[in-house]
Amino acid sequence: MGGFGINFTTRSPSRNHPSAHFLRGDSSICPVSTATSTLPPKREITTKPRFSDKVFRAVVTTGGFSSLVILGLISLFLLYNGLNVFRTEGLGFITGFDWIVPLPEEGLPAQYGIGAMLYGTVVIGLIALFFAFPISVGAALFLSYYAPDWLKKPMVLVIDVMAAIPSIVFGLWGFFVLMPHAEYWAKLIHKYLGFIPIFDMPANAFTRSPFIAGLVLAIMIIPIITSISREIFAQTPLDRIQAAYALGATKWSMIKSVVFPYGRGGVVGGAMLGLGRAIGETVAVYTVLNIVFDIRIEVLLSAGGSVASMIVNKFGEANPDELKALMASGFVLFLVTLLINFLANFIINRTARE
Repeated sequence: MGGFGINFTTRSPSRNHPSAHFLRGDSSICPVSTATSTLPPKREITTKPRFSDKVFRAVVTTGGFSSLVILGLISLFLLYNGLNVFRTEGLGFITGFDWIVPLPEEGLPAQYGIGAMLYGTVVIGLIALFFAFPISVGAALFLSYYAPDWLKKPMVLVIDVMAAIPSIVFGLWGFFVLMPHAEYWAKLIHKYLGFIPIFDMPANAFTRSPFIAGLVLAIMIIPIITSISREIFAQTPLDRIQAAYALGATKWSMIKSVVFPYGRGGVVGGAMLGLGRAIGETVAVYTVLNIVFDIRIEVLLSAGGSVASMIVNKFGEANPDELKALMASGFVLFLVTLLINFLANFIINRTARE
């Protein structure tokens, strides 16, 4: 390369240079020093629970069993106090329509029957469910798939707060605010649908009817069904939703083909729980309903009743024998509510297995 005026010479590294040791194959000196770290001791794998786990399990187990014990004691208390009534009245206590307080001076024996009140309880609960179910499912769908975040959070908060409002507040609101408007709605229904037997009116009495009581209970159970439905819809598998969108489905088509089939059982179970709440409601129904011991199919008529409202109506003036009959009525209502809750759990568990 001399043509360019550059002289390249090759020099061997000095003996003291570190690279010379690699050239000679000397491995006694390492160019990079690695710091040795002390490994943590191996943790022993065991199935024995820790003390904190034992405490948590004990607290949770105690809480669960205490709920069962309290429910059992309540049922035994009601059954013990109403056992004589069941023995005296027999099956007629459930199927009878008369509630007669004994008058010994007139020779009038006692006769207790809650058949009409059971019928009114079921009718009012079904009316409440008829109005509350579609509104609750629609609200849950809106909060889950349509509402923006700035609107979703305050609406969820309002729904949760509504679920905690005492029933007496709903009853007073229904009596002073809802009843005048509901009476006008009842008149319109009778005017245009009066040919249907349940909307017929033998008398011009639209206030304090099962229709109004059902509307009040519907507003009470809407937060319950909405919260449960929203939680069920939120658990829909994301891969199924994305698969539906990938196939070209619109949001509503995705909801019909993915969300509804997945959450069908949970939504029905939530509706049954709401029905159980409506059947056991006391003060709100007592405020907006006239208690009449008779079965009437006219839901717009100011006559009806429920077991819970009948108990609160007669409890203050009941004699010892009538008080036992009210205890027996409470036991029957307890069994009905418990049966509805068991049915809701059965529907939810069966759908989860599918």
